[in-house]
Amino acid sequence: MATLSDELDNLFQQALTRPLRTEPALDLYEDKDGLVVTVELPGMKKEGIAISLEDGVLTVSGERKQNPQHDGATVCRCERALGQFERRVSLPCQVDAGKIKAVYADGVLTVTLPKAEEAKPKQIPVDIK
Repeated sequence: MATLSDELDNLFQQALTRPLRTEPALDLYEDKDGLVVTVELPGMKKEGIAISLEDGVLTVSGERKQNPQHDGATVCRCERALGQFERRVSLPCQVDAGKIKAVYADGVLTVTLPKAEEAKPKQIPVDIK
């Protein structure tokens, strides 16, 4: 009976300590000129990352694969999510799709999305009569 109790305790402990998020963490910032999206993608190669923009929704997708060095090895603990992922975020304003830039460095993808001219704040002069 003690073995069953130990196994149940172990199962609950794993459920509580295992990361709940399987998709990468994403931050979205806005300033007067545009938007910046940062996505944590540690261990990914840039060739394995896809970025698209459609109908005001930015999508970052890819696939994390197991390190080939570990094929056939017994897993003692696995906390890093493997497999396909996709993060979608609705953008709060229109962007100039032709000027989007993406840089991947140190495991962080940074996507810079300049606002479309019509989305930028405009100063309207007031005439005094």
